[in-house]
Amino acid sequence: MSAPRLSRTVRAGFAFVASADMLWHMLLVLDTDVIVAGVMSASGTSRMLLETVGVGALQAAASVPLFLEYESVLKREETLRRAGATVDDIDAILDQLASMLVRVEIWYLWRPQLRGRDDDMVLEAAANAGATHIVSFNLQDLGLSTPTPPRAESF
Repeated sequence: MSAPRLSRTVRAGFAFVASADMLWHMLLVLDTDVIVAGVMSASGTSRMLLETVGVGALQAAASVPLFLEYESVLKREETLRRAGATVDDIDAILDQLASMLVRVEIWYLWRPQLRGRDDDMVLEAAANAGATHIVSFNLQDLGLSTPTPPRAESF
């Protein structure tokens, strides 16, 4: 038996080391802000996540309502202008994402749980998919706090 292959990615001073096996057991739900950031920036963690999902190296899931939100936000005039993209470019990105995302059937509605209807869609997709992670820039909107590193206690 061979040792698991490790992948190492460094972005903005953050190193992520994971075995291929570990990545395959993760199931992400990406908030729309992460999708938009990945399209708008040629470098950065959001783009890396989109590319990793796009080639099938990492699994992500979305419900139909959440995917339609991705499409709606990405095709806004302001988003297209800032990304330097056309509607055809966005369609190509969405087609690739749709081919790789795990489609989530909504069996249990979680609405309303959070401040925003759009945030409820992320939570709802994650809960119904059995996702291991939600990736978002809006932790407070999802009712989460920013994780803090553990501190060493003095004795």
